[in-house]
Amino acid sequence: MKARNVLVLPGWEGSGPRHWQTLWEERHGYRRVEQHDWLRPLRGDWVARLEDVVLSCGEPAVLVAHSLGCILVAAWAAHSRNTHRVKGALLVAPGDVERTEVRELLPSWSPIELRALPFPSVLLASRDDPYCAFERARLFAHAWNAQFMDYGDCGHINADSGLASWPEGHVLLQDLMKD
Repeated sequence: MKARNVLVLPGWEGSGPRHWQTLWEERHGYRRVEQHDWLRPLRGDWVARLEDVVLSCGEPAVLVAHSLGCILVAAWAAHSRNTHRVKGALLVAPGDVERTEVRELLPSWSPIELRALPFPSVLLASRDDPYCAFERARLFAHAWNAQFMDYGDCGHINADSGLASWPEGHVLLQDLMKD
């Protein structure tokens, strides 16, 4: 699989220089799906951008989503006619945009799509994620028909979690990339 067909989907505000997604891009040549506005994300704009990038891949893509990126995958898959162009998705620490304090900041992201994803996926959730309750993440995994992985107490599974380039997560991604 070509590295450019591994699509990195950061969450709200993007992934900074120490985030494992950024480190994977630098180390492995994966491609970030750049959004026009990381601070005031609009679901329709983000879905349209993901559609464009998926269509630009010459072979099936693998999605690597974090936080709001996970919610993007579900929204895109619920409406795209091109889901057959995705081989699989690694969904890490979904952000719960239906929480009251977040819903007011990101109104276009509610409700969260809860349809089964038409491609294999793995969802990792932390028991102490400040942006999504553990049981809520388990509900998303069930609705999306994703394999659920309990990642223990690891916060939002981001740069603040001390994962560096997160080799354990990369092994999970490589499993999704296999033919």
